Amino acid sequence: MGAAPTLLAASSAAADAARQRVLEVVAGLHETMLELTPLPPAPSVLERVRDFANNWQAVFAILFMSALVVVLWRTLKLMPQTKPAELKPEANLEVGWEDIAGVDEAKSELREVVDFLREPKQFERLGAKVPKGVLLHGPPGTGKTLLAKAVAHESGAHFFSQSASSFVEMFAGLGAARIRRLFREARKAQPAIIFIDELDAVGARRGSDNNSEREQTLNQLLVEMDGFSSAADGRVVVMAASNLLEKLDPALLRPGRFDRQVFVSPPDVRGRERILRVHTANKPLREDVDLYVVAQQTSGLTGADLANICNEAAIFCGRRHGHAVSREDFDNALERVIAGVQSSTTLSEHERRVVAFHEAGHALCRELIDGVDRVHKISIVPRGNALGYVVNLPDEDSYLKTRDELVDQMTILLGGRVAEQVVFGAVTTGAASDLQRVEEITYAMIHQYAMGSGDAPQAALKDQPLSDLTRRIRDEEQRELAFEAHRGAWDLISTHREVLDRIATELLENETLERGQIDRIMEGVPRLERRKPVPDLRVAASERREPAAE
Repeated sequence: MGAAPTLLAASSAAADAARQRVLEVVAGLHETMLELTPLPPAPSVLERVRDFANNWQAVFAILFMSALVVVLWRTLKLMPQTKPAELKPEANLEVGWEDIAGVDEAKSELREVVDFLREPKQFERLGAKVPKGVLLHGPPGTGKTLLAKAVAHESGAHFFSQSASSFVEMFAGLGAARIRRLFREARKAQPAIIFIDELDAVGARRGSDNNSEREQTLNQLLVEMDGFSSAADGRVVVMAASNLLEKLDPALLRPGRFDRQVFVSPPDVRGRERILRVHTANKPLREDVDLYVVAQQTSGLTGADLANICNEAAIFCGRRHGHAVSREDFDNALERVIAGVQSSTTLSEHERRVVAFHEAGHALCRELIDGVDRVHKISIVPRGNALGYVVNLPDEDSYLKTRDELVDQMTILLGGRVAEQVVFGAVTTGAASDLQRVEEITYAMIHQYAMGSGDAPQAALKDQPLSDLTRRIRDEEQRELAFEAHRGAWDLISTHREVLDRIATELLENETLERGQIDRIMEGVPRLERRKPVPDLRVAASERREPAAE
């Protein structure tokens, strides 16, 4: 009995030892096989990239399409919304005929359009048709857009307004589509008025540039105004405003499209006075304010400039805590609009003397020459880019100039430079703007007005080719005109040197001279009539001839 367990234990130990040897042999065989079997080569970088692209190709395609959709959606969101501004007849606008002054001719032309839209029967029974287009053109600030607002208020028709620049975009066909949309909405709401501001942005002459999108937009505008699609327009009037009439396409200006072309000119002195009264209606004025005198001082300014002057005068009054706008406020506002904001430039004592004699030379020539506007104010206080300035007070508006008047104008311009030469013996850069203006006047006199020394009434056309001899002759004539004005200024200043010194001394003491102080200085000094100088003889061209053989 006792020997049996002993045999079982011995057999179990032998079995375990045998099993362990078998496992060791198998492990040895596995290691031997691994040593004998060659390992596969590692994949290259290109193969790894190719495998990665094959595995993620579908994902990348989905992400790219999603990004493309997002970009297109954002682009559409960023595109400008250019729906035309519509003003309905019941809209309460602030601008009426009574709020516009100084443009009576333009108002009378537009009143006829308004009357036709209000009461068409009295015109239709006579076979009259409403003008298809009215083009307002003129310098900036004369009130073209303001007239359009008044038409919208007075006509009782639907008013569609849009800027021409909104028709021109980088996307092909978008401008033409907007033109069609504008006219489609106007035809649905007729009687209607379409107002296109700054027409030259889309209506410039075709072929002047390589902008095919703008030309396509212009073609669509031409078709809408007078084409097959415009046959049923009925009572739809197109109004437009432009500052550059000469750049518009001829097809746009012909009758049937813009039947009426109304020039809105700067107002005359009476018109400026009425404009000033319109813009000062809501401003308290002191008794010393004479709007007619202000209108005289603002010759050549537009309605926008006058509105700015009235507003600046009210601002000056508010700064000094005043209760009513005074004449001094208007003078300060006029100086700010014409000469600029008062500068903080500090001049040396020598520079102050140079500026004083320079401005005194301008003023002296203006006071001595008969037939030119008198000086209203002289100042050596720097404003804007000017170190000093002279303000003249015209008696009336002038629209035509003779040769002598243009020479007188150049004489006044050169008076400052001549005064520097007479007093200091040298000239400075302060006369740069005067010399530039003299160059412009002499060029216009020779090339546009034919006011040279010759008697031939011949002006130069734009881009006209000229021979070398003709250019030389015209250059000589320009120089002769400038020399004539320079000699006149030299004679006036050298013979009235004492008066020049008095004006400059007063300027150095007071910095500003008004009309009363100028009258006191010029007391007893008569105004002179300029003699017509005899031009110097010169050789314009010569030809050498060989002696004839005997």
